Amino acid sequence: MTVITRFAPSPTGYLHIGGARTALFNLLFARHHGGEFLLRIEDTDRARSTEEAVQTIFNSLKWLDIQADEEPVFQFARSPRHVEVAHELLKQGKAYHCYCSPEELEIMREDARRNNRPPRYNGVWRDRDPKEAPAGVKPVIRLKAPRDGTTTVHDLVQGPVTIQNQELDDMVLLRADGTPTYMLSVVVDDHDMAITHVIRGDDHLTNTFRQYQIYASMGWDIPQFAHIPLIHGPDGAKLSKRHGALAADAYKDMGFLPEALCNYLLRLGWGHGDDEIISREQAISWFDVDGIGKAPSRLDLAKLTHLNAHYLKEMDDVQLLERLLPSLKVIVSSIGRERLLKGMPGLKIRAKTLCELAESAQFYLLPRPIPISEAAQKLLQGASSNLLAQIHESLSSLKSWDESSLELQMKALAEQLGLKLGQVAQPLRAALTGSSSSPSLFEVMHVLGREESLGRIQDQMS
Repeated sequence: MTVITRFAPSPTGYLHIGGARTALFNLLFARHHGGEFLLRIEDTDRARSTEEAVQTIFNSLKWLDIQADEEPVFQFARSPRHVEVAHELLKQGKAYHCYCSPEELEIMREDARRNNRPPRYNGVWRDRDPKEAPAGVKPVIRLKAPRDGTTTVHDLVQGPVTIQNQELDDMVLLRADGTPTYMLSVVVDDHDMAITHVIRGDDHLTNTFRQYQIYASMGWDIPQFAHIPLIHGPDGAKLSKRHGALAADAYKDMGFLPEALCNYLLRLGWGHGDDEIISREQAISWFDVDGIGKAPSRLDLAKLTHLNAHYLKEMDDVQLLERLLPSLKVIVSSIGRERLLKGMPGLKIRAKTLCELAESAQFYLLPRPIPISEAAQKLLQGASSNLLAQIHESLSSLKSWDESSLELQMKALAEQLGLKLGQVAQPLRAALTGSSSSPSLFEVMHVLGREESLGRIQDQMS
């Protein structure tokens, strides 16, 4: 048997961070077992589904490198097939027409509530002669669900879960306007796509028992289910807007690397010993559903940020530069690219996100005279009036512009002036970077080069 999994988002908005984890788990499970990973867009809610949301989902999945093995399936386009199956069940006597009006259904619900029963359809048209149907009423098609016995789902995460069949009602398969319901569409699509494993959030567990009955009524093979616990906020409550970013692409905007986010999502509810840093290759090799826990996981932005900082530090400088360029606020010239690449080792060890990295790298790209921050202004004003001139003169005579030579020269100047190195370095840093903090001062001077460094110092000489 070839393992085939799927991710099936509804295009009514962004890709939820929990959905991104579900997609990742499905991809890794399929890859681990040498199978296929498919994508289905469940766009049957025509009022809320948008092309913009579809594109947002595609872009987010691409950014996370969660790519399906085939072109995506669009559920709405398969509606004729869903209708066909409903009529086949009707033909086999496993479904029936129901002519209840909305008012009658509301009376049933009210009666159930008054008697402390779940508000379910009472099956009034289940065995009734259609000849008794009121004139002019368009019926729905309902499934004849079993009324006796039990249904057990042997879930790969939750274990065996059993319900009494009397808890089920005869759910609607086709609405009165002839459109299929979500429950029917999902089962038909999963069957036709030959899905062998359905990995999804445990908020779908109740749906599974209802969908199970459609499989059984059609005589179809039932896929194996794995219902994974949801992601909660730091306070243990269900993840909501008050906990912060919910959209996967929001994390891109916040400067997180997709590799770091995937690594973090992988570790939310799944583990492999004490391993924290897990590459995609390792994840494919190690991942299986038996490593998924039953308890909800808590989103921890501090942990994600720490993990992201690790990925920034370990990433190849050329690759990181390409990731950084879209985050920069200026057009980067060839000289700017050269400086950024040369200065990347010192920049990336100080940053936790691409946004921080972009902010700290700006000074390498600014045209002269560079803007000076308020904190840097204070450093410049605190230095003696001719200190920058003395620094400029000392550096102008330096033959070798490497970090070691620059450091030795500034130490010698500080000693000559009877100053501590910091008293020389702080105003010099302010002049070169426009800031009170930066990577190693001598690295900065080496990256900027002799001409630019001396020019920036001269700009601040008064």
